[in-house]
Amino acid sequence: MQIPSNWTDYALLDAGGGEKLERWGGVIVARPDPQAIWPKDASAPWDACHLRYHRSKTGGGGWERRSPAPDRWTIGYKDLRFIIRPTDFKHMGLFPEQAVNWDWMRGRLSAFHEKTGSPARALNLFGYTGGATAALAKAGARVTHVDAAKSMNLWARENALASGADGSGLRFIADDALKFVTREARRGNRCDAVVMDPPSYGRGAGGEVWKIEERLFELAAACAGLLSENPAFFVINSYTTGFSPTVLENVLRLALKLSPKRQNSLEAGEVGLRAANGLVLPCGAYCRAVF
Repeated sequence: MQIPSNWTDYALLDAGGGEKLERWGGVIVARPDPQAIWPKDASAPWDACHLRYHRSKTGGGGWERRSPAPDRWTIGYKDLRFIIRPTDFKHMGLFPEQAVNWDWMRGRLSAFHEKTGSPARALNLFGYTGGATAALAKAGARVTHVDAAKSMNLWARENALASGADGSGLRFIADDALKFVTREARRGNRCDAVVMDPPSYGRGAGGEVWKIEERLFELAAACAGLLSENPAFFVINSYTTGFSPTVLENVLRLALKLSPKRQNSLEAGEVGLRAANGLVLPCGAYCRAVF
């Protein structure tokens, strides 16, 4: 289990009873979490939350403002800055557990730059609000950020610029991930690093239907075809219930056509967050390939 330990502006205060209690900067937020099936910690400050998300019996849900809180604010992780904004679908615009991958990718890019003397060309698919994009850009990569939602791309650009990234090395593209990768292959374009965070289900910019169990391998294989001769890494993240790290490892092993001699180039596991009482909340799975 990979658990971030360098956050100062974020903390998981407690998790239990189907919810998690978090501190985002100076704002305390309670949100549903289906993994937190154990009892809440009675000593945790649940009554002090500023915002609480309630699910609706008919689907969706909404926020209850229990104390004054801004509509948006900024938090930091090391030298990165992120705009936080509660969304209608309970998200805050950032997955703090992904800090472990940001740190890992930046380390790999540092080694790549030292080896090649040139900036890496990175592709971030299903880029959302650009946590990984900001991290990659700050590490000196030229990043192509792809997400079907224009609003997410605008948010991602804000985060990258707030983090001090050089905007000239960034592209933000609203497109279906597989269609974009297919076009890049036809154009002969290549990249040195790939990171993707595919949803369980979604629709592309043109209404294309995405189902992770049907399309993940196809997309991973297409991305493998974009890699340069000496790439840096390939990372897949997943929050899909029932997808173990081994599933991602099998997909990436076959997509990259790795021989048995290169099995050690893959690392798969879980990401999570540690609450104040020491319990760990599992948040998703990942698989990383190093070349």
